Amino acid sequence: MGLIRESITQLEDSPIIDVWRLGFGLPDVIGLWAGEPDVPTPAFICEAASRALMEGHTFYSPNRGIPELREALAGYHRRLYGLDIPERRLTLTQSGMQAVMLVAQAMVEPGDNAVAITPSWPNVMRAMQINGAAIREVPLGRGNDGWHLDLDRVFASCDARTRVIYTASPANPTGWMMSRAEGEALLDFARRRNIALLSDEVYHRIVYAGEAAFSLLEIAAPEDPVFVVNSFSKSWAMTGWRMGWMVYPDGLAPEFEKLIQFNTSGGQAFLQHGAIAALEQGEDFVRSFVARCRTGHEVVAGRLARMRRIRDIPNQGSFYAMFEIDGVSDTLGFCRRAVTEARIGLAPGIAFGAGADRMVRLCFAKSPELLHRAMDRLESFVENYKE
Repeated sequence: MGLIRESITQLEDSPIIDVWRLGFGLPDVIGLWAGEPDVPTPAFICEAASRALMEGHTFYSPNRGIPELREALAGYHRRLYGLDIPERRLTLTQSGMQAVMLVAQAMVEPGDNAVAITPSWPNVMRAMQINGAAIREVPLGRGNDGWHLDLDRVFASCDARTRVIYTASPANPTGWMMSRAEGEALLDFARRRNIALLSDEVYHRIVYAGEAAFSLLEIAAPEDPVFVVNSFSKSWAMTGWRMGWMVYPDGLAPEFEKLIQFNTSGGQAFLQHGAIAALEQGEDFVRSFVARCRTGHEVVAGRLARMRRIRDIPNQGSFYAMFEIDGVSDTLGFCRRAVTEARIGLAPGIAFGAGADRMVRLCFAKSPELLHRAMDRLESFVENYKE
């Protein structure tokens, strides 16, 4: 018997990381593989964290986050959605991914399964697998008008051992957004079957109509089995801070506090003061950042539309383009060659599960100048590419 559990040794690296590693150290690579912008965290957020650091906020903090941050999160939900979510239902996490892992630890065990609407961020499925659950993937349909969810396929994929249904809206990598009607149908099913809905709303502000995407919190009662994961990373350009939060059903604070105790014991207090500044002073930045992403979307969609071998699937939110390339079936091989030969970093669709194996993702949360350079390289590379 090996030292490490077999289920862990058999975990595969994300193909995104495979391509990323290949590009490290190569000169002049334009990296569009990762989900982050090319702008640093705004100064007012950094200054708040720095000020808190210098004021001595360097001691252990409460497991679920300092009270001021939990109150700031409650205020943010009140302003954005008109919802009164008490701070007892809110928990700071050390990244959105940690929130996902906490839900997996709380909800699944060997023999259980989790249903995932795909294409989706692969780390969520890995978290379920690490905790013993089998993954059942339900791919979105796609067409010239975008991505579509087949609710009947989701419901048919569930059985007596289904513990979690995972959905992301706006989704990574597709930009698909759940409608209110779809959310109501999912919630009704989850209530009747006592299945947790894990809703990834990390891109909730990166939308191109309105202030925010529809949230399951808008229709869920406090006791409903809805777990909403969010993050400071995207909307406030705080990817390297590794800070997220979670809203869970009423009455579960003790359970999640225990899980945080035994995972990380809580986050850094001085960073949390930066997060408070983001929530309370960050609306102007969020709007300007979304406008920047909208420009990036227009640049990339316009350029891809002129490339004869590429079919770009329209999206409604997030900051990714997801496209097919005529004659390309091995997207990992395509992306590996793109980074070494064309010096452009892309994410292979095979990383994102069912429905994406022949697709490629790129992040357009970059400057228009950088994106035009990247599109020049992609166009030339695709025109001459052969498997």
